[in-house]
Amino acid sequence: MEFKLTNDNGSSGKAIKLSEQVFGQAFNEPLIHQVVTAYMAAARRGTRAHLSRAEVSGGGHKPWKQKGQGRARAGSSRSPLWRGGGKTFAAETVSYEQKVNRKMHQGAMRSILSELVRQERLVVVEDLRLDAPKTKQLVAKLKEFGLDNVLIVTEQPDNNLHLSARNLINVDVRPLAKTDPVSLVSHEKVLMSVGALKKIEELLA
Repeated sequence: MEFKLTNDNGSSGKAIKLSEQVFGQAFNEPLIHQVVTAYMAAARRGTRAHLSRAEVSGGGHKPWKQKGQGRARAGSSRSPLWRGGGKTFAAETVSYEQKVNRKMHQGAMRSILSELVRQERLVVVEDLRLDAPKTKQLVAKLKEFGLDNVLIVTEQPDNNLHLSARNLINVDVRPLAKTDPVSLVSHEKVLMSVGALKKIEELLA
């Protein structure tokens, strides 16, 4: 299949050939939902935890004798009923990770990229470099392309692009190695360089 590049003035330039195997797949909504949910779940930090009565230090001896004291029976000063004691139903650290194998991930990426092409949400340009880390330069370049809410995908990490976009709310810059299904579906448009497009085509073919 042929795909037209975008020039600096926002018009369509020359066309390049894309693989039907990567950019011509059907929209698999259940698979995309499963993979996106797994990525979002893996980002959760399940570090909330309390100390149970078995984990609180101290309390190894009986505070007073069982009988003859005129007080209620007590076996440990670390009982949840006591101040400084353990939590009755202590929360434990938990992992929210869901298993996603390589074929599922690749299938979801192909389906997402194919849908981006069909909906004309994928914009490909020859080069995405900036001379200096200037937000004004990036805003002007995006304005030429007619883009506002956009994910910029580069072949390699670009410090100038990253620094230029960090104060823009709806703009995210990611190298190809850190591009995931969640980032692709969370923006209105995806802007890629030709090098990044060919690289992702090689990885998913």
